Amino acid sequence: MRPESSPNPRKPHSIIEEARRRQIVDAAITTVAKVGYAQASLAQIADNARISKSVISYYFDGKDDLLDQIVAEIYADIWAFIEPRLAAESRARDRLRVYIAATLDYMRSHRKRSIAVMTIVGSHRREDGTLRFASLGADDSITGELVAILRQGQRDGEFRDFDPQVLATTVSRALTGALATWVMHPEVDLEQYATELVALFELATHR
Repeated sequence: MRPESSPNPRKPHSIIEEARRRQIVDAAITTVAKVGYAQASLAQIADNARISKSVISYYFDGKDDLLDQIVAEIYADIWAFIEPRLAAESRARDRLRVYIAATLDYMRSHRKRSIAVMTIVGSHRREDGTLRFASLGADDSITGELVAILRQGQRDGEFRDFDPQVLATTVSRALTGALATWVMHPEVDLEQYATELVALFELATHR
């Protein structure tokens, strides 16, 4: 989940502007997590932020721009959470375990943000109807770190021979599935879920 640069890079803002942008982004995350993608209109977001819709338009070029910024920010936040834990491990098997466990730990600690990003990535479409973030499920923007871990394990003789891209995508889908299950069933123990996923992919990669 190494973050990519924002699709619409912006110039630095003043402290006041950043505070306002933070207010809007937080309101948008809360709104999407609560009512879903389709119902999260700019008017609804503005109402939750207790500002006028025109204020959102001043800081963002419409709903697409706002949602793009949210996805970029949350992926960066997830990576900042996971990266130090990965850096503390040298063996690929341990790095894979940490990646899975840390991702689910982030989800558990940041429920609204996790639900919002899952909802946006799964629903946000371009004008031609294609998913705006479809590439995130296939290219290195989301699976790159996993691919690197899996290739390291193969080079070091820890893992069997397999297609790293396919398995990395499978791990990513399993993590998304864990989040979806937890959203529908909040009583699910994500720590136990992580234990089971780690065991599953240890067997899948075992040499």
